[in-house]
Amino acid sequence: MDETVTKDWSKFGHREIEEAKELLSHIKEIDSSGKVDVAFNTHSGNVFLWDEDNRVWMMDEEEIKEFFSCPICGHEGFLEEMEHGEDDPECQEYLKEIGFKVGD
Repeated sequence: MDETVTKDWSKFGHREIEEAKELLSHIKEIDSSGKVDVAFNTHSGNVFLWDEDNRVWMMDEEEIKEFFSCPICGHEGFLEEMEHGEDDPECQEYLKEIGFKVGD
């Protein structure tokens, strides 16, 4: 795990703990078949659920959603925000794999 990402609750501040509690209240809504942890990115400030398959979930307003990171170029976002790499066939293949509707 990157040193900017921690599961050490002693490094979570009050805001991060509140966000973690909110995420945990929605844990039954995620589709994970493995162990799920709460993690905190000390660089971005993001708090998220993270499973053994390296899948990530974050809150999007009042809804918990899977959060994606393109392994090719690093573009990040919720599924509806993932359009990118129109000229990169590898990015386009990744988008198809995660279920993003790529143009005809």
